[in-house]
Amino acid sequence: MSRLRDAALFLTLGLCWGGTFPAVEVGLTELSPVLLGAIRFDIGALVALGYVLLAVDDPLPRTRADGWAILVGSTLLVSVNVVFLFFGQRFTTGSIASIVYSLNPILTTAFAAVLLSEGSLDARGYLGVLFGVLGVALVANPSPGNVGGDTTIGVALVFVAAVCVSLGGVVTRALEPPAPALTRTAWAMAFGAVQLHLVSLALGEPTPGPAAFTPVILLAIGFMGVFASALAYAIYFTLLDRLGAFETNLVSYVVPVVATVLGAVLLSEPVTILTVSGFVLVVLGFALVKRHALAELLGR
Repeated sequence: MSRLRDAALFLTLGLCWGGTFPAVEVGLTELSPVLLGAIRFDIGALVALGYVLLAVDDPLPRTRADGWAILVGSTLLVSVNVVFLFFGQRFTTGSIASIVYSLNPILTTAFAAVLLSEGSLDARGYLGVLFGVLGVALVANPSPGNVGGDTTIGVALVFVAAVCVSLGGVVTRALEPPAPALTRTAWAMAFGAVQLHLVSLALGEPTPGPAAFTPVILLAIGFMGVFASALAYAIYFTLLDRLGAFETNLVSYVVPVVATVLGAVLLSEPVTILTVSGFVLVVLGFALVKRHALAELLGR
């Protein structure tokens, strides 16, 4: 029963995060990118902080390390991530964006090896990183005459978002904050939402009228705020406690499958052989980087 519950939570997490990418595509039809991200985390922070304040014994950050971790989370994991990811999705499809974003585990391993001296990458590990980057290049498919095309620009922006998320996660671990991860995440969502509203104002993004908030737009925003943010992170930290980081982060390779299927079915987004081939290369890269952990998992 325990394994069945873990599997159900894992699948739910994949559906929540995979559904984010087509939901962003829908939201961008009426709202500006940064404002859309700000509204998403307004809702996510409201739900997450409400839960933390009601259910956690000590819901407030108490130490300097907690404060720095929340600052890193709100800036890199929320604000900068959203700016590059959502702007990137203006230029490419949700399925392609999700494949580029699935580089996170590979990039995190590389950052941890360099910044935290957690293990080291041998020749096959570096080959895995190269495979991941080549997979992203294949997805971007830049031709000599169209290097600056929309897809290439979108992939580059989403790649920056993936780098920021990976770096933010490693820096947070280096700080060793004592507060529970869900507590820190809830506060990071709240401060990140404030940052995003300020960035939106600085960019001069237009304020949408009531007509922009159609039932479809409200459904997309509600899904991103409640399910893809508050609920998904609660599930993620539950699985981290139960399964560990490696098994939980395998969800990164469920997310693109969900995003691609939903994008094709709901939004008629094309799925090309280059997109699929690029995803396969990214997965092979991850398998090389994490081959010892995979062998241990398969052995169990």
